[in-house]
Amino acid sequence: MNYTEDQIFILALGALGLGMYLLYKGGDWTIDGAIYVARRFGISPLVIGFTIVAAGTSLPELIVSINANLTGSPGIAIGNVIGSNVANILLVIGATAFVATMHVSPRAILRDTIAMLVATFLMVGLMLYGHISQLTGGLMLVALVLYLLWQYSMVSKGKIESSDIEVPDFKNLGHGLLFLILGMLAIALGAEFLVRGAKVSAEIIGVPEDVIGLSVIALGTSLPELSTCIIAAMKRQSDIVIGNILGSNFFNIMMIIGVTALIKPIQNSDIAHQVVTLDIWVMLGITLLFTAILMFVKQFNRFIGIIFISGYVVYIGLIYAIYLSADIIDPNLVEIIK
Repeated sequence: MNYTEDQIFILALGALGLGMYLLYKGGDWTIDGAIYVARRFGISPLVIGFTIVAAGTSLPELIVSINANLTGSPGIAIGNVIGSNVANILLVIGATAFVATMHVSPRAILRDTIAMLVATFLMVGLMLYGHISQLTGGLMLVALVLYLLWQYSMVSKGKIESSDIEVPDFKNLGHGLLFLILGMLAIALGAEFLVRGAKVSAEIIGVPEDVIGLSVIALGTSLPELSTCIIAAMKRQSDIVIGNILGSNFFNIMMIIGVTALIKPIQNSDIAHQVVTLDIWVMLGITLLFTAILMFVKQFNRFIGIIFISGYVVYIGLIYAIYLSADIIDPNLVEIIK
């Protein structure tokens, strides 16, 4: 059956709408399920945000990166991780802070902040070295697992306290876990619908295909964090928001780069020149700024949100200008999301 361009455009808009709805409902279910599970096991919402929620919202990045590696473009996985970490802080935290002021307890997040910083410096070091072996990828995954086990051991010993929060009304633990799993699946599926709908819509209205691929990947893989964090902020769950971003940035590096390198070593030739000269330094600078606000300002308000969102727009404009002027966009980029 052949469809006209107008019919395809309507279908693409429908996919956009469905994707947004799934992201909203998925974020809602994920937060409620995570809070319920946290309270049933006496686990801090910050820990749940750093682990379960962060892992769930990092699924799109993982899928895209593995797909890129299997299609012979592991360098795209590097750009995906760096771009997603920048977007998590500037776009996600910025948009969330614009919706609701978030207050932070530096003592509660110190361990996870240090973990994020260590992972970020490791990423910078690996990019400057220019080679990530299978052994390195395996060690990154081992370090990730060990840190998560240590987190839960601290919870069991009572060294990470659980704060007083409103617990969602589920019938039992199984019901709560079901909604947690369904929420994360809805987030991943919603991101897929939104990515495909945006891609087709942009093609129809005449946006160049390479620009579509770059923008869709940059935004699409950060949508789960964005939807989850905004919903958490509306529920006044700042711990979930901060834990999610700290955890997502940690997972993006340790899990995604680890898995990608384990499948196939990443060579210096797979890394674009501007990644080393610009992008990793932007990621490092933004991460240090985020850390400074967490430790000393102790809150994210609307003013900071506006600054962060503006910074993200400037950064995206800059990398587009560099990529397009140099004509170095990888043609395999578009194939990854088809």
